[in-house]
Amino acid sequence: MASTDASPDAAEHGFHRLSWLQRIGFGAGDLAQNLIYNTVATYLLFFYTQVFGLGAGVAATMFLVVRLIDVVWDPLVGTFVDKHTTPWGRYRGYLVLAGIPLSVFAVLVFWNGFSGSLLYAYITYVGLSMLYTLLNVPYGALNASLTRDNQEISVLTTTRMFMANIGGLAVAFGVPVIVQAISPTGDWGTPDAAGAWQTTMTIFAAVGLVVLVFCFSQTRERVVMDTAHQEDVKLSDLLVEFRRNQHLRTLAFFFVTAFAMMAVGNSGAAYYMTEVVHREDLAGWFNALGVLPAFVFLPLVPAIRRAIGKRALFIAFLLVGIVGLAMLYFIPDPSHHVAWVLVAQIIRSIGIIVATGYMWALVPEVITFGEWKTGRRISGIVNALTGIFFKAGFALGGVVPGIVLAVTGYVSDTERQSDSAQQGILWLVSVIPAILLILAIVIISRYRLSDEQLVEMNREIEARHAGEGADGSDRSPALPNSSLADKTLTGSLDLTQKNSDD
Repeated sequence: MASTDASPDAAEHGFHRLSWLQRIGFGAGDLAQNLIYNTVATYLLFFYTQVFGLGAGVAATMFLVVRLIDVVWDPLVGTFVDKHTTPWGRYRGYLVLAGIPLSVFAVLVFWNGFSGSLLYAYITYVGLSMLYTLLNVPYGALNASLTRDNQEISVLTTTRMFMANIGGLAVAFGVPVIVQAISPTGDWGTPDAAGAWQTTMTIFAAVGLVVLVFCFSQTRERVVMDTAHQEDVKLSDLLVEFRRNQHLRTLAFFFVTAFAMMAVGNSGAAYYMTEVVHREDLAGWFNALGVLPAFVFLPLVPAIRRAIGKRALFIAFLLVGIVGLAMLYFIPDPSHHVAWVLVAQIIRSIGIIVATGYMWALVPEVITFGEWKTGRRISGIVNALTGIFFKAGFALGGVVPGIVLAVTGYVSDTERQSDSAQQGILWLVSVIPAILLILAIVIISRYRLSDEQLVEMNREIEARHAGEGADGSDRSPALPNSSLADKTLTGSLDLTQKNSDD
């Protein structure tokens, strides 16, 4: 690992503090990605089935195929970005290099010029997904390259999620409002609205690209792997790191459940408000209430984490999310109890936003653990791994709604859905997400890295680099071998673990 800034105290070299402009600049990257990709993730199934003319089962199959392609593509991208450096840094250059074509493909995905063409849908959606990986993996790795300071990473993550939810709010509330406003019929779920969808996506993609450029201008890589070690990075590192880094495994499985839960719920929301609540005019408000609590609760996350610990924070807020989901299911005749629907959405979103927002702070932690054990900071590889698992979650989230709608007899062009179809929609917005949240609680309970352990690991890593001789000879402390490292985490540091999380 090398840090690009000089410091009089080598042991403190990587513990950088950032200005608020730099924090906001980094967080702007997630704002941009939400404006572009979250629009696709939230509305593409609805667009395909209601506007473009694909069947629900066909669209679900395509979503699965694209995610399978991602399983191959993600590790290739992770390996590539760790092995190569752009003229503007190892990771930050991709904010522009991938951001420009991503914005173009986002618009093409919502173009109805080849209405009903499955081939066109595959070409544009596969291209979009591959470009998103080429942007998202380096952006995730950029987080771990800004600083080693754990408190700074916590603030960075909170800022990043705050900015991401600004994008989420714009997508949740803005997309339905803009599409319906400029649609010739005022409806967003018919082929006549095709031009409105493309215009709306063009606006979001253009703004997203400008924000990506701002992120590029405000970020600077300070903690990255030595260039001398770049050539040692290979594709097999992905499997090796997954096998030896138990904390990465825990986080990866949590990502699967969390993103599957969000994808299923988000995909079902438009159908829920249109076909169950029968208030299409309130779809934007329903989606907005899934984001608004972020602006109240995310700034409180660092204080809550310090007060109760990371695992307790996750479990408490996941339980809050389950309560909200249960309310959505048990509200009788939602079309006559719209106020309760909105209250349930608020409660659901409070729990989910905090838990799924803070999980990103754990990615730099597992990167640090891997570096402590091996001496290599393979941020791209680790983010490719997490990318595979969160896209696996998206795959489930993309496939499950189409299957549920098909099995329960959903018909896209009908005055009123059957009772079984409405029950299927309720499963999408409530039951299936609740089951996934329960599984997420079980998984995150196994995460054991405490803040105190991470501080000691980071200081030991910096001490190794400080011990390197001017002639390049290694005078640093020896790396912990795998068995000793595991014993350290479960033995000598148990006291700090109890103080931190229990």
